[in-house]
Amino acid sequence: METLGFGGFSYTFVKLLVAFILGTIIGAERQYRQRTAGLRTNVLVAIGACQFVALTVDLSGAAGAARVISTVVSGIGFLGAGVIMKDGLNVRGLNTAATLWCSAAAGASIGAGLMPHGVLFTVFIIGGNTLLRPLVNAINRIPVSEGSSEATYEVRVMTTMDQMSHAREHVQESIEAAHYPVSDIQIIDRPGNVVDLVATLVSTSINPNELDAVVAALRKLDCVTSAAWSSRTIV
Repeated sequence: METLGFGGFSYTFVKLLVAFILGTIIGAERQYRQRTAGLRTNVLVAIGACQFVALTVDLSGAAGAARVISTVVSGIGFLGAGVIMKDGLNVRGLNTAATLWCSAAAGASIGAGLMPHGVLFTVFIIGGNTLLRPLVNAINRIPVSEGSSEATYEVRVMTTMDQMSHAREHVQESIEAAHYPVSDIQIIDRPGNVVDLVATLVSTSINPNELDAVVAALRKLDCVTSAAWSSRTIV
């Protein structure tokens, strides 16, 4: 096969060199940001994907390359999962994993002989990781209203054990009268014949003023010692 001769070797060298350069460009930005997968990892992903695809093109043509590319995509998925970490409610490494995935795509493009496509794709990768950062920071600084956020809302009422049933009826009626269905009311025992009634709302978006009014009305009841509402952002 002609592609296995010197000419094919020279072309493979050019492909790997271009993939190496593109992987370096992508990885340098990640290294500068002190990310888990930095310069060397992105370079290795790019040249590895390039070589897998280039080798398959030389041996079995475009049809075989298509099968290998699909394998590279799934394989990089496992590699990317290794850089994703969960820290409490926060998940870190998603962008780095996505960048690895894109490095593989750039390398695969070069391996398939589509060098202009790989170069153009690399420009978009760098743009996504750099040019969009100011926009992301600006969006993150915008205050999020309670009405537009997706969260779990709870109304917490403190009462006595003797008044628990009476207070529970008032809590459910008051909340549902404001058109917020209650999914559950949990009873939490406290010392001194005191219990907390925690009502979880079905709605994921509310009007804070309406819940303020519900809580204010509950506080006026003789069977209620205190009342408040809170929200937890859905992750």
